[in-house]
Amino acid sequence: MLPASQRIENVWMTLEQRGAPPTELLSADIYDSWMRCISFGLDTRRPPSPEFVSPAVLRQEQQRCSLVRGLALAEMHTLHQQIAGSNFMIAFANADGLLLDIISDPSFSDASNAASICPGTVWKESICGTNGLGTAAYLKRAIVVHGREHFFSRYNNLTCVAAPIFAPDGELAGILDASSDCMSRQAHTQALVAMAATQIENGLFREHHRGNILIAFHNRGEYLHTLSAGLLAVDNEGRILAANRAAGILLQGLPTSPGRRFTDVFRTKFSAFVDEGRRKERQRLEDEVGSQFVSTIENTRQFPMIQGVSRPRPPLPKEVATQFVSTDPTIAGIVRRVGSAAARKMPILIRGETGTGKEQLARHAHSASGRAGAFVPVNCAALPDSLIEAELFGYAEGAFTGARKGGAVGLFREADGGTLFLDEIGDMPVTLQAVLLRFLDDWTVRPVGGAKRQVDILLVSATNANIDESIAKGRFRSDLLFRLNTLEVTLPPLRERSDFAEIARHLIEKIDASADLTESAIDRLAKLNWDGNIRELRNVLSRLSLAVRGHLIDETAVESVIGPSCSERLPGKASGNRGLRHDLHEIQRAHVLTAYAETGNNISKTARRLGVSRNTIYRALRDKQS
Repeated sequence: MLPASQRIENVWMTLEQRGAPPTELLSADIYDSWMRCISFGLDTRRPPSPEFVSPAVLRQEQQRCSLVRGLALAEMHTLHQQIAGSNFMIAFANADGLLLDIISDPSFSDASNAASICPGTVWKESICGTNGLGTAAYLKRAIVVHGREHFFSRYNNLTCVAAPIFAPDGELAGILDASSDCMSRQAHTQALVAMAATQIENGLFREHHRGNILIAFHNRGEYLHTLSAGLLAVDNEGRILAANRAAGILLQGLPTSPGRRFTDVFRTKFSAFVDEGRRKERQRLEDEVGSQFVSTIENTRQFPMIQGVSRPRPPLPKEVATQFVSTDPTIAGIVRRVGSAAARKMPILIRGETGTGKEQLARHAHSASGRAGAFVPVNCAALPDSLIEAELFGYAEGAFTGARKGGAVGLFREADGGTLFLDEIGDMPVTLQAVLLRFLDDWTVRPVGGAKRQVDILLVSATNANIDESIAKGRFRSDLLFRLNTLEVTLPPLRERSDFAEIARHLIEKIDASADLTESAIDRLAKLNWDGNIRELRNVLSRLSLAVRGHLIDETAVESVIGPSCSERLPGKASGNRGLRHDLHEIQRAHVLTAYAETGNNISKTARRLGVSRNTIYRALRDKQS
């Protein structure tokens, strides 16, 4: 059998000689796509120029697709974090192959024909030949186009993995694509893209049916809040309105089409199912062929007929105002998803660099959940190993030497009926991971020396660490991650957000209501790297509010505080008057090295103390050695 490289070379030779590819040397999907390209009149030797839509048309289409685009952007950031550093680009296109958004590694532009891969380009097969976005749009199923399988040679150095995204009505809503240079091809990319597409589809399904009863079910209870769970939308009378793709697989052969009844599928009366849903979060279901499922009604608070009588809660407001700026489409999509997940008490994991607003987003989740209990933040890295169980679960009076009189309820009990926010889970001790995993099995606390009891908690976690790398090195349990990230979102760094001006003005108003920023000042600030993200911007704006004599902060005032650098805070030439102008870079590096020494050369603790990313610490250490 010929090696793959020789086979594809023979394909190109045959195409040039006969005007058609050989059927036996290409997969069926790629062969059919090439034949379509030939029927369109495309010539491999004369590729047409890329087709672009106008900026106005692009903005209009981005606005029209705002819901699916918001969900897609959040998944794109997560995907990029999972495969970053590998010459990758993540792209989202509408159903017609119009590229709406991209997120890419800086190195990707060096490994591809990047000029034509940008928002506004049209990737239909009839224009660009066989390619991930265009071919997936035509097939309406996932496709991998590797190297010279592209119809035009300009894309032969790329591997494209694309998956379609379907709306609840079954219509194509968009295409998600991960492209890399062929040398960076990763075997698991196809699975990651497929999972991201399913996450977007489920988000669309839940949003479309937010006014209906949503039932989640699976054969195994631990998968009830995962991508493989089935979702059914029903009305108050038990008539089926829609089912997601997972539901169709789990209930294969049973009537789940719109208009059929709950009792056409399950051996339980709908009224009995609703009554049981008022008393218990989970219940057993058996379908008409005898398969057993664990199920839950996700949105009970929206329906008085389902709400439990034992612990009534306030209804979920339709919209909960955020306490932070969220006009960037990516952030807006994340906020919507987090609010919806919190309303269903789904565990949420928030990733992002230091200072991107993870705790603020967690507090928004608490508000959006409508929960009456407290918001209880816990710094996992600061919990002493010897007192982990006592701190979390509490203890009875006299349970151990040093226990205070009257005992303590513990952090989990404090959060009962509210939200527990686990910050810095990437630095969580292994002993705490085992304790937390045991708690998540039954949501039961066992106070040291006391009786156990069940608690009702919305669990939100956050990290700026690379947990996937920690799992690979055995420092973090993968089974715990699966329990914490039913919904996983990644907050983009400040330098990647499109609403910098709004953020800056929002912060300065909080710092000094009488102060304001000129456009030139905002433009100057926007050029900085902001390794510490919003937290660092807040600190700089606080210094600016003290530095200006008037109430208008202009570019001159900004220069006086940050120095004359253009796009990065790099050291400039020393000025003649060192008392008036210091080398900002050197001051920052000295500050970092001092904190690093004071924390016992602990990079994580140094980053937390200074409110910057670990990369900032690494750079300062490298500069010290050079």
